[in-house]
Amino acid sequence: MLMKRSIVLLFACLVLAAAASAQVVESANARRLRIYAGGEASVFQPNYAGAGVAQTAPNRLYGWGVFVDANFNRWVQIEAEMRQLTFNQYLGITETTYMVGERLPIVHFKRFTPYGKAMIGLGSGSFLTGTAMAYSYGGGLDYRISKKFVLRAFDIQFQNWQVTPSLHPYGASVGLSYRVF
Repeated sequence: MLMKRSIVLLFACLVLAAAASAQVVESANARRLRIYAGGEASVFQPNYAGAGVAQTAPNRLYGWGVFVDANFNRWVQIEAEMRQLTFNQYLGITETTYMVGERLPIVHFKRFTPYGKAMIGLGSGSFLTGTAMAYSYGGGLDYRISKKFVLRAFDIQFQNWQVTPSLHPYGASVGLSYRVF
């Protein structure tokens, strides 16, 4: 009789625990969409000095950009960015890029988050008649100021433009983003 009651009690506890669904989801598996939108200031070496030759330009280009980070979970994060480099021109050379790709946080250490990223998109410039396919890779460091604001302490990018001659611009950015959702 005692054995039968123990089995019924154990079965009732299991059914109630399954029905309660009060278990906490591990933070690595939690599904919470977070969207950040921000702006940045950039400095880039355009890797083009005119005359159809890919070479180090005497002037670095300065400009601005905007970006959106969509964080679906710890390992799935998408970043889209647009950057326009128009200041400090040499021979009227400017560059604009539109990129989208994976952003991968390496580790969270208190308020700091170093990350790597790989992106694909389009590049255009005053020296092109149209757009070119562009790939980029790089990384950076984010510093969480508060629940809503994140400082992009630095973001370094190395690009590869599919034009002839092949261009390899590189540069760095700093910025600030706001958590929209």
